Amino acid sequence: MRMAETMLASFDGTKLYLKKDLVDNAKAAVVVVHGLCEHANRYDYVTEKLIARGFNVYRFDHRGHARSEGKRIFYSDFNEIIDDVNSVVDVALQENPNVPVFVIGHSMGGFATTAFGTKYPGKVKGIVLSGALTRYTKKIFGETPIDLPLGTYLPNELGDGVCGNPEVVTAYANDPLVEKQISVDLLNNLIEGVEWLKVNAQQFIDPVFIMHGANDGIISDEDSLILYGDIASTDKSLKIYAHLMHEIFNETARDEVIEEAISWIEKRI
Repeated sequence: MRMAETMLASFDGTKLYLKKDLVDNAKAAVVVVHGLCEHANRYDYVTEKLIARGFNVYRFDHRGHARSEGKRIFYSDFNEIIDDVNSVVDVALQENPNVPVFVIGHSMGGFATTAFGTKYPGKVKGIVLSGALTRYTKKIFGETPIDLPLGTYLPNELGDGVCGNPEVVTAYANDPLVEKQISVDLLNNLIEGVEWLKVNAQQFIDPVFIMHGANDGIISDEDSLILYGDIASTDKSLKIYAHLMHEIFNETARDEVIEEAISWIEKRI
């Protein structure tokens, strides 16, 4: 196994921290897209499981997050997050010309991944979503657009809702790479992106496995139920996990959850 870290110039030149975990004779490549305020390293365990099954794994920090460039936790247009995902997918496609490429997206990264599939249909072999923000059923940030001056920051209060495992919640709170504030601009653009997703749902045609925790305290599982019904994919699966909270890949049942995601990918190689 080889690991490499690099700074990737995205579509507009913003440099994104990119981490590659590469195996010999990979049977597929997987791009992992993290959620709001977090970073690529929070997917170490998922990555270990993917590597063990023969996948190359590409992880990056969103712009304005952790080790990537950009104004902190800020988007001026929801297309920025979509085109950043596309830039990383392009690297995975170029470096893995003979094997299929998949994308796994969690939470805001699930929005980014769904939006990527909507804007760039047919580019990857399949998509896995975890607790994805796709409909904003649970108005965790209140009504939008948030009527505060642009450039205003709000505290990151997501921590308590991330996971049912208290060790994960504590680690999240103490993680120096987890951002502690969120710009109003990011939130307003993100929800504008969700509205765009609704309007363009029929453009989403990729194979997809939509996964969500029934007890998700941050993003309602109704988002995933509605998305499943709205998209045009002919190969689509939905699983709502009873008792699990937001970070289904970090819950105590994570091995079972990750195994289902990997098995779904393996059937499509």
